[in-house]
Amino acid sequence: MKMEINVNTDILVWAIERAGYNLEEISLKVPNIFSWISGDKKPTLKQLEKFAQKTYLPFGYLFLDNPPIEKNPIPFFRTEQVGEHKISLNVYDSILIAQERQEWLANYLKENEYLPLDFVGRFKSHSDIKEIVKDIRTTLNLSDSWASEFPNWEKAREYLTQVIEEVGVIISSSSIVGNNVYRKIKVNECRGFVLIDNYVPFMFINSSDSKSAQLFTIAHEIAHIWIGESAGFDFRNLQPANNHIELLCNKIAAELLVPSDLLKKKWDAEKGIEYLAREFKVSQIVIARRLLDLNKLNKNDFFKFYNNYINLEVRSKETGNNGGDFYSTAKKRLNKRFLYFVNQAVNESKLLIRDAYRLTGLRGGAYNKLIKEHLL
Repeated sequence: MKMEINVNTDILVWAIERAGYNLEEISLKVPNIFSWISGDKKPTLKQLEKFAQKTYLPFGYLFLDNPPIEKNPIPFFRTEQVGEHKISLNVYDSILIAQERQEWLANYLKENEYLPLDFVGRFKSHSDIKEIVKDIRTTLNLSDSWASEFPNWEKAREYLTQVIEEVGVIISSSSIVGNNVYRKIKVNECRGFVLIDNYVPFMFINSSDSKSAQLFTIAHEIAHIWIGESAGFDFRNLQPANNHIELLCNKIAAELLVPSDLLKKKWDAEKGIEYLAREFKVSQIVIARRLLDLNKLNKNDFFKFYNNYINLEVRSKETGNNGGDFYSTAKKRLNKRFLYFVNQAVNESKLLIRDAYRLTGLRGGAYNKLIKEHLL
């Protein structure tokens, strides 16, 4: 006879709401849920395990007396709201995954006598914007016109990502929770987030976002690292939330990508945005955003341009080849440098292989192939 288990129905209801379901939706995945909540039936251990999986809940939570109070792991800002915003479960879990990886790697680097990164939190919220940008360029070895060395903005973006990673920042590019393709992170929920740490800052970029918008997000998150403030944001229409740090980081990002003095010199209304995008080697959307800052473009014109540009980019992506190699994608989600240290720790017997599987979300043959064929 299968053992039935008493479970606080408040926990069941909380778990369902936490996962973003209503009772009708969850009943399609867990048919007995109505009878459990009404008390007509009790779930078995196996049924509870399935329920926990379907609601993305740690199994032990089902045996708590009361629903726990969960807070945002980091400040999270929405463009259209004042103050912090309650994040979705997918974003919440993605931040927890990144925090676990960051904590492990930071401890590993300390144990191996790596030095902390002196640029993390080097400036304060009242610091001069141009001084911050100057220091970022010096640290990353970027000139004022660094992007002009590249044939297009896509190559400039690749190079910017490369130099950021080379100074010790971990950049994860993904649009799902871990490796679960059924748990997608919507762009309107989160464009990116950054976790500050003196040894290894972690940056998350939503890869389902348009490539042109990702460029600005990367620059925005770099600003957060130099200010020393963890944060997440939806950054709608490339507009920051009404928060002092968000507004500051937005200005730093804009100045880093398109210096105001150079833009003013090159601005020519007749030649327009496309001309400036070619000159600065950034996307047209970044130029439009910068012109808005400098009052060369009003908000109505900017939003009209933004929506048309993003729609064109999305349609282009949809008609192109959306396929991709699993291992190349996994390497971008996890970051090559992070994988290097995980593999090194395993080889040094400082990390159990089961823990390497947990940190990477990969197991057995998939983990081994990623390390051997795509890292070494």
